[in-house]
Amino acid sequence: MRVIVMGQQAFGQAALEKILEAGQDEVVAVYTAPDKEGRPVDPLKQAALDHGLPLYQPSDFKDEDVLAEMRALNANVMMMAYVIVFVPEEARNIPKMGSICFHPSLLPLHRGPSSINWPIIWGSTKSGLSWFYPTDGLDEGEILLQKEVDIDPDDTLGDIYFKKVFPLGVDSTLEVLDAFRSGNLIRTTQDETKATYESWCRKKDAEIDWSKPIADVYNLIRGTNPQPGAWTTLNGEEVKVYDCAKLDGTGTPGDVASVDENGVTVQADGGRILIKRVRPAGGGKVTSAEWATDAGINAGDKLGN
Repeated sequence: MRVIVMGQQAFGQAALEKILEAGQDEVVAVYTAPDKEGRPVDPLKQAALDHGLPLYQPSDFKDEDVLAEMRALNANVMMMAYVIVFVPEEARNIPKMGSICFHPSLLPLHRGPSSINWPIIWGSTKSGLSWFYPTDGLDEGEILLQKEVDIDPDDTLGDIYFKKVFPLGVDSTLEVLDAFRSGNLIRTTQDETKATYESWCRKKDAEIDWSKPIADVYNLIRGTNPQPGAWTTLNGEEVKVYDCAKLDGTGTPGDVASVDENGVTVQADGGRILIKRVRPAGGGKVTSAEWATDAGINAGDKLGN
Protein backbone atom coordinates (compact mmCIF):
# COMPACT_ATOMS: atom_id res chain seq x y z
CA MET A 1 0.00 0.00 0.00
CA ARG A 2 0.93 3.65 -0.37
CA VAL A 3 1.08 5.05 3.17
CA ILE A 4 1.24 8.56 4.62
CA VAL A 5 2.75 8.72 8.11
CA MET A 6 1.62 11.74 10.11
CA GLY A 7 2.76 12.49 13.64
CA GLN A 8 5.33 13.94 15.98
CA GLN A 9 8.05 13.10 18.40
CA ALA A 10 9.54 9.73 19.33
CA PHE A 11 6.38 7.70 18.77
CA GLY A 12 5.93 9.05 15.25
CA GLN A 13 9.58 8.30 14.51
CA ALA A 14 9.37 4.75 15.88
CA ALA A 15 6.16 4.02 13.97
CA LEU A 16 7.77 5.22 10.74
CA GLU A 17 10.88 3.12 11.34
CA LYS A 18 8.71 0.07 12.06
CA ILE A 19 6.84 0.45 8.78
CA LEU A 20 10.05 0.97 6.80
CA GLU A 21 11.72 -2.01 8.49
CA ALA A 22 8.80 -4.30 7.61
CA GLY A 23 9.16 -3.29 3.96
CA GLN A 24 5.64 -4.31 2.96
CA ASP A 25 4.32 -0.83 2.18
CA GLU A 26 5.63 2.31 0.53
CA VAL A 27 5.76 5.43 2.69
CA VAL A 28 4.93 8.11 0.13
CA ALA A 29 5.15 11.08 2.52
CA VAL A 30 5.68 12.13 6.11
CA TYR A 31 3.68 14.95 7.71
CA THR A 32 4.71 16.59 10.95
CA ALA A 33 4.07 19.85 12.79
CA PRO A 34 5.81 23.06 11.71
CA ASP A 35 9.18 23.78 13.30
CA LYS A 36 9.25 25.86 16.49
CA GLU A 37 11.96 28.47 16.79
CA GLY A 38 14.62 27.51 19.30
CA ARG A 39 13.37 23.92 19.62
CA PRO A 40 15.22 20.79 18.46
CA VAL A 41 14.25 19.14 15.20
CA ASP A 42 11.27 16.85 15.70
CA PRO A 43 12.44 13.18 15.71
CA LEU A 44 9.88 12.20 13.05
CA LYS A 45 11.07 15.00 10.78
CA GLN A 46 14.67 13.92 11.27
CA ALA A 47 13.81 10.31 10.44
CA ALA A 48 12.05 11.42 7.25
CA LEU A 49 15.09 13.44 6.23
CA ASP A 50 17.43 10.55 7.06
CA HIS A 51 15.43 8.21 4.82
CA GLY A 52 15.01 10.73 2.03
CA LEU A 53 11.22 10.71 2.27
CA PRO A 54 8.98 13.53 1.04
CA LEU A 55 8.33 15.79 4.05
CA TYR A 56 5.46 18.22 4.60
CA GLN A 57 4.90 20.57 7.56
CA PRO A 58 1.70 22.50 6.85
CA SER A 59 0.28 24.87 9.43
CA ASP A 60 -3.28 24.61 8.09
CA PHE A 61 -4.85 21.43 6.75
CA LYS A 62 -7.79 23.41 5.38
CA ASP A 63 -5.56 25.20 2.87
CA GLU A 64 -6.46 24.12 -0.66
CA ASP A 65 -2.80 23.90 -1.74
CA VAL A 66 -2.09 21.57 1.18
CA LEU A 67 -5.06 19.38 0.25
CA ALA A 68 -3.99 19.30 -3.39
CA GLU A 69 -0.48 18.16 -2.38
CA MET A 70 -2.00 15.39 -0.30
CA ARG A 71 -4.30 14.25 -3.13
CA ALA A 72 -1.35 14.06 -5.49
CA LEU A 73 0.29 11.43 -3.25
CA ASN A 74 -2.38 8.88 -4.27
CA ALA A 75 -2.17 7.25 -0.83
CA ASN A 76 -4.16 4.24 0.33
CA VAL A 77 -4.12 5.06 4.04
CA MET A 78 -2.83 7.68 6.47
CA MET A 79 -1.33 6.50 9.76
CA MET A 80 -1.73 9.22 12.39
CA ALA A 81 0.91 8.39 14.98
CA TYR A 82 0.83 10.84 17.88
CA VAL A 83 -0.90 13.77 16.19
CA ILE A 84 -1.48 16.92 18.25
CA VAL A 85 -2.72 19.22 15.47
CA PHE A 86 -6.28 19.25 14.15
CA VAL A 87 -6.69 17.47 10.82
CA PRO A 88 -10.17 18.07 9.33
CA GLU A 89 -12.34 15.48 7.63
CA GLU A 90 -11.53 16.68 4.12
CA ALA A 91 -7.84 15.92 4.68
CA ARG A 92 -8.43 12.67 6.58
CA ASN A 93 -10.59 11.29 3.79
CA ILE A 94 -8.12 11.92 0.97
CA PRO A 95 -6.38 8.51 1.21
CA LYS A 96 -8.47 5.89 -0.61
CA MET A 97 -9.10 3.87 2.57
CA GLY A 98 -9.13 6.83 4.94
CA SER A 99 -7.11 7.53 8.06
CA ILE A 100 -6.43 5.74 11.34
CA CYS A 101 -5.24 7.42 14.55
CA PHE A 102 -3.33 6.25 17.64
CA HIS A 103 -4.39 7.23 21.17
CA PRO A 104 -2.73 6.03 24.41
CA SER A 105 -5.82 4.99 26.36
CA LEU A 106 -8.67 2.52 26.18
CA LEU A 107 -11.18 4.78 24.44
CA PRO A 108 -13.69 6.09 25.22
CA LEU A 109 -11.91 6.42 28.56
CA HIS A 110 -9.46 9.29 28.92
CA ARG A 111 -10.01 11.26 25.79
CA GLY A 112 -7.68 14.22 25.76
CA PRO A 113 -3.98 15.08 25.76
CA SER A 114 -2.83 13.65 29.13
CA SER A 115 -4.48 10.27 28.81
CA ILE A 116 -1.69 8.35 30.55
CA ASN A 117 -1.30 10.64 33.57
CA TRP A 118 -4.89 10.62 34.76
CA PRO A 119 -5.58 6.89 35.15
CA ILE A 120 -2.43 6.56 37.27
CA ILE A 121 -3.33 9.62 39.36
CA TRP A 122 -6.81 8.23 39.96
CA GLY A 123 -5.55 4.80 40.98
CA SER A 124 -6.64 2.77 37.94
CA THR A 125 -5.11 -0.68 37.47
CA LYS A 126 -5.62 -0.85 33.67
CA SER A 127 -4.91 1.34 30.69
CA GLY A 128 -3.88 0.70 27.12
CA LEU A 129 -4.01 2.04 23.58
CA SER A 130 -6.50 2.45 20.79
CA TRP A 131 -6.30 2.79 17.01
CA PHE A 132 -9.49 4.51 15.85
CA TYR A 133 -11.03 6.13 12.78
CA PRO A 134 -10.86 9.82 13.75
CA THR A 135 -13.77 12.21 13.37
CA ASP A 136 -13.85 15.95 14.00
CA GLY A 137 -14.65 15.19 17.66
CA LEU A 138 -11.75 14.86 20.09
CA ASP A 139 -10.65 11.20 20.19
CA GLU A 140 -14.04 10.13 18.92
CA GLY A 141 -14.68 7.69 16.11
CA GLU A 142 -15.07 3.95 15.71
CA ILE A 143 -12.30 1.71 17.04
CA LEU A 144 -10.27 -0.68 14.91
CA LEU A 145 -7.91 -2.13 17.53
CA GLN A 146 -7.26 -1.89 21.27
CA LYS A 147 -4.61 -3.35 23.53
CA GLU A 148 -4.64 -3.38 27.32
CA VAL A 149 -1.77 -2.89 29.77
CA ASP A 150 -1.63 -3.31 33.52
CA ILE A 151 -0.87 -0.35 35.75
CA ASP A 152 1.11 -1.99 38.52
CA PRO A 153 1.04 -0.44 42.02
CA ASP A 154 4.42 1.28 41.68
CA ASP A 155 4.35 2.15 37.96
CA THR A 156 5.10 5.75 37.05
CA LEU A 157 3.98 7.68 34.00
CA GLY A 158 7.37 6.91 32.48
CA ASP A 159 6.96 3.18 33.16
CA ILE A 160 3.52 2.98 31.58
CA TYR A 161 4.40 4.94 28.49
CA PHE A 162 7.96 4.00 27.66
CA LYS A 163 7.94 0.37 28.88
CA LYS A 164 4.38 -0.63 28.00
CA VAL A 165 2.22 1.61 25.78
CA PHE A 166 5.00 2.92 23.53
CA PRO A 167 6.47 -0.44 22.42
CA LEU A 168 3.04 -2.07 22.18
CA GLY A 169 1.78 0.84 20.10
CA VAL A 170 4.74 0.74 17.74
CA ASP A 171 4.40 -3.00 17.21
CA SER A 172 0.67 -2.62 16.57
CA THR A 173 1.25 -0.29 13.60
CA LEU A 174 1.91 -3.37 11.50
CA GLU A 175 -1.30 -5.04 12.73
CA VAL A 176 -3.19 -1.94 11.69
CA LEU A 177 -1.64 -1.93 8.23
CA ASP A 178 -2.34 -5.65 7.88
CA ALA A 179 -6.01 -4.95 8.64
CA PHE A 180 -6.17 -2.33 5.91
CA ARG A 181 -4.31 -4.57 3.46
CA SER A 182 -6.66 -7.50 4.08
CA GLY A 183 -9.80 -5.36 4.26
CA ASN A 184 -10.54 -6.74 7.73
CA LEU A 185 -11.47 -3.32 9.08
CA ILE A 186 -13.34 -3.84 12.34
CA ARG A 187 -15.40 -0.83 13.41
CA THR A 188 -16.50 -0.80 17.05
CA THR A 189 -18.62 2.16 18.13
CA GLN A 190 -17.36 3.95 21.23
CA ASP A 191 -19.79 3.73 24.16
CA GLU A 192 -20.54 7.37 24.93
CA THR A 193 -22.03 6.44 28.32
CA LYS A 194 -18.50 5.46 29.42
CA ALA A 195 -16.67 8.37 27.81
CA THR A 196 -14.42 10.59 29.90
CA TYR A 197 -12.43 13.64 28.88
CA GLU A 198 -9.56 15.20 30.78
CA SER A 199 -7.52 18.18 29.70
CA TRP A 200 -3.76 18.62 30.07
CA CYS A 201 -2.23 17.54 33.36
CA ARG A 202 -0.47 20.77 34.22
CA LYS A 203 1.57 22.18 37.07
CA LYS A 204 -1.51 23.32 38.99
CA ASP A 205 -2.79 19.73 38.98
CA ALA A 206 0.50 18.34 40.29
CA GLU A 207 0.77 20.22 43.60
CA ILE A 208 1.02 17.76 46.50
CA ASP A 209 -1.57 18.11 49.25
CA TRP A 210 0.05 16.26 52.16
CA SER A 211 -3.28 16.17 54.05
CA LYS A 212 -4.75 13.78 51.48
CA PRO A 213 -4.75 9.98 51.92
CA ILE A 214 -1.37 8.37 51.35
CA ALA A 215 -2.62 6.48 48.28
CA ASP A 216 -3.75 9.71 46.61
CA VAL A 217 -0.42 11.41 47.29
CA TYR A 218 1.55 8.44 46.00
CA ASN A 219 -0.60 8.12 42.86
CA LEU A 220 -0.19 11.83 42.11
CA ILE A 221 3.60 11.63 42.37
CA ARG A 222 3.94 8.55 40.17
CA GLY A 223 1.30 9.77 37.70
CA THR A 224 3.25 12.97 37.08
CA ASN A 225 6.72 11.40 36.99
CA PRO A 226 8.46 12.64 34.88
CA GLN A 227 5.96 15.19 33.48
CA PRO A 228 4.79 17.65 34.64
CA GLY A 229 6.41 16.64 37.94
CA ALA A 230 4.62 16.65 41.30
CA TRP A 231 5.74 19.52 43.52
CA THR A 232 5.64 20.87 47.01
CA THR A 233 7.27 23.73 48.89
CA LEU A 234 9.82 24.16 51.65
CA ASN A 235 9.88 27.59 53.25
CA GLY A 236 8.09 28.96 50.20
CA GLU A 237 10.57 27.47 47.70
CA GLU A 238 9.19 25.00 45.17
CA VAL A 239 10.71 21.55 44.75
CA LYS A 240 9.60 18.85 42.30
CA VAL A 241 9.24 15.33 43.63
CA TYR A 242 9.97 12.30 41.44
CA ASP A 243 10.94 8.81 42.63
CA CYS A 244 9.39 7.83 45.94
CA ALA A 245 8.02 4.95 48.01
CA LYS A 246 5.15 4.43 50.46
CA LEU A 247 5.90 3.70 54.11
CA ASP A 248 3.84 3.14 57.23
CA GLY A 249 3.74 5.75 59.94
CA THR A 250 1.58 8.31 61.68
CA GLY A 251 1.95 12.00 62.38
CA THR A 252 0.98 15.44 61.16
CA PRO A 253 0.60 15.71 57.36
CA GLY A 254 3.44 17.64 55.74
CA ASP A 255 5.87 17.07 58.59
CA VAL A 256 9.31 15.67 57.77
CA ALA A 257 9.40 12.45 59.77
CA SER A 258 13.04 11.58 59.12
CA VAL A 259 16.08 12.40 57.02
CA ASP A 260 18.75 9.79 56.27
CA GLU A 261 20.83 8.32 53.48
CA ASN A 262 17.66 6.86 51.88
CA GLY A 263 16.03 10.24 51.54
CA VAL A 264 13.45 12.51 53.13
CA THR A 265 10.34 10.89 54.63
CA VAL A 266 7.20 13.05 54.80
CA GLN A 267 3.93 12.36 56.57
CA ALA A 268 0.63 12.17 54.68
CA ASP A 269 -2.79 11.02 55.88
CA GLY A 270 -2.48 7.36 56.86
CA GLY A 271 1.12 6.82 55.85
CA ARG A 272 4.40 8.35 54.76
CA ILE A 273 6.21 9.10 51.50
CA LEU A 274 9.93 8.40 51.23
CA ILE A 275 11.10 10.96 48.70
CA LYS A 276 14.06 9.61 46.76
CA ARG A 277 14.65 12.10 43.97
CA VAL A 278 13.81 15.78 43.60
CA ARG A 279 14.50 18.87 41.52
CA PRO A 280 14.88 22.04 43.59
CA ALA A 281 13.92 25.32 41.94
CA GLY A 282 16.61 26.44 39.55
CA GLY A 283 18.56 23.18 39.76
CA GLY A 284 18.78 19.72 38.27
CA LYS A 285 17.55 16.40 39.62
CA VAL A 286 19.36 15.18 42.73
CA THR A 287 18.77 12.58 45.41
CA SER A 288 16.61 13.85 48.22
CA ALA A 289 19.46 13.09 50.63
CA GLU A 290 21.61 15.59 48.71
CA TRP A 291 18.77 18.07 48.70
CA ALA A 292 18.29 17.67 52.45
CA THR A 293 21.97 18.36 53.07
CA ASP A 294 22.04 21.40 50.78
CA ALA A 295 18.78 22.84 52.12
CA GLY A 296 19.45 21.95 55.77
CA ILE A 297 16.31 19.85 56.14
CA ASN A 298 15.73 18.10 59.44
CA ALA A 299 13.01 16.00 61.06
CA GLY A 300 10.25 18.29 62.22
CA ASP A 301 10.46 20.64 59.24
CA LYS A 302 7.29 21.06 57.22
CA LEU A 303 6.64 20.76 53.50
CA GLY A 304 3.80 22.43 51.68
CA ASN A 305 3.99 25.63 53.72
